[in-house]
Amino acid sequence: MPRRTFAVISHPDAGKSTLTEALALHAQVLSEAGAVHGKAGRKATVSDWMQMERDRGISIASAALQFEFGDHIVNMVDTPGHSDFSEDTYRVLSAVDCAVMLIDAAKGLEPQTLKLFRVCRHRGIPVITVVNKWDRPGKDPLELLDEIEQQIGLRPTPLTWPVGIAGDFRGVLERSSGDFVEFTRTAGGATRAPERRVPASEARLAQGQWWDTAVEEHELLAADGADHHQESFLAGVTTPVLFASALLNFGVGQLLQVLLDVAPAPAPQAGEDGSLRPLEGDFSAFVFKVQSGMDAAHRDRLAYARVCSGVFERGMVVQHADTGRPFTTKYAQAVFGRERASVETAYPGDIVGLVNASALTVGDTIHTGPVIRYPAMARFAPEHFAVVRPKDNGRQKQFRRGMDQLDEEGVVQVLRSDLRGDQAPVLAAVGLMQFEVVQQRLASEFGVQVDLDHLDYTLARSVSEQDAPTVNAARGVEVLRRSDGALLALFPDRWRAGTVARNNPGITLTELPAGGL
Repeated sequence: MPRRTFAVISHPDAGKSTLTEALALHAQVLSEAGAVHGKAGRKATVSDWMQMERDRGISIASAALQFEFGDHIVNMVDTPGHSDFSEDTYRVLSAVDCAVMLIDAAKGLEPQTLKLFRVCRHRGIPVITVVNKWDRPGKDPLELLDEIEQQIGLRPTPLTWPVGIAGDFRGVLERSSGDFVEFTRTAGGATRAPERRVPASEARLAQGQWWDTAVEEHELLAADGADHHQESFLAGVTTPVLFASALLNFGVGQLLQVLLDVAPAPAPQAGEDGSLRPLEGDFSAFVFKVQSGMDAAHRDRLAYARVCSGVFERGMVVQHADTGRPFTTKYAQAVFGRERASVETAYPGDIVGLVNASALTVGDTIHTGPVIRYPAMARFAPEHFAVVRPKDNGRQKQFRRGMDQLDEEGVVQVLRSDLRGDQAPVLAAVGLMQFEVVQQRLASEFGVQVDLDHLDYTLARSVSEQDAPTVNAARGVEVLRRSDGALLALFPDRWRAGTVARNNPGITLTELPAGGL
């Protein structure tokens, strides 16, 4: 069956997790959708499995959801919207072929949306835009299109056009056919919203001025050349646009069909040396995420791998590209939030959860046949630093095990030195909320309560083994080793880093990729 693999990206609170569940609802994977946090009587979203996510109503860890729709297999990834978890989002975007960019109808393009779009552009990922929350008061649709074009340089090509102003969402004009797609509300938006296709003549009688306005604006767009062209979309020149209300499940069916119709199918992935392994070649996959603690009943660890070529078969023996060691894939699962099902086979574009894959870390490649390595994933420059210690020294063993696990998952970067030792490592994070996740997971999964002492460092630079002693001797500077072997020099500010560089012209301080994407 053909595959479609995509991620949903947005600024926090644009309705991302709600859209994820609404898509699954329309695919008839769920009988009843979850909801945004805070709505009385509604369930938490299935993809938000962490307690902290349910408490705050935000997505912290990315979640992979797979289901069948029509004659396709859909691999959908819900990503963290909060900028504190941008490193996790970046890793997810390495594993998808398309992105759905969700925009709040009232707020338009927001800072995190712009940053995430730049990552998509850098990686050559085509973007479908969804204007969400059209059931609430918001901006004029033409104004939103201008905003998209001016701020991100993509030419919007609407596939649907709203009938009724923001806050009075009656349905959409389907631009390819000219038909009116009318939506009917359901109780709380928890079930699939009925849709009725109405010919233009009937829509004119039923909707009056609202239909006339929509038709006029549709004709204006056509005259301006704002129609969908597949080649321009795949080349990253245009973005198809749809209008929806994920909370009410309005416009969600159209989005799902558009994903099947226009989103690109999996293509050969370039290896580290630039080589391309054909889709039908030997099996290969790369690990883009490692996650533990999703289900307290299992206490296992999942390595999420994107299949790049060949056919995965459960139980097959694959090779770890870095070590050359064999790895048996005895337990493989498709994951839908907390729900799991065994995977017997998987094909390019599929995302497979390999259970208890302790030998695998983020960025690893596994394969059969000739060796191939997919490019390593960048570690972002941390901006916040804190020493972490267990409150109970009698739980040092559990503490060290928890720190190793969270480090391998990429929840936070863990830095160590001979001076500090394993009992008091330094946590390095892009955003402060990462520290909260560490504290909660250590407590819930390892029974370890910890104290955090925040450090005054705000800047990290990579430094060589040769230069590390010189830099470490400078006043107000500390050099620590990351788990991947890299040496990071921590500075209180840019001024101090510049001073150390000027006073030691022979050393090299290398900037790390910016955590702000």
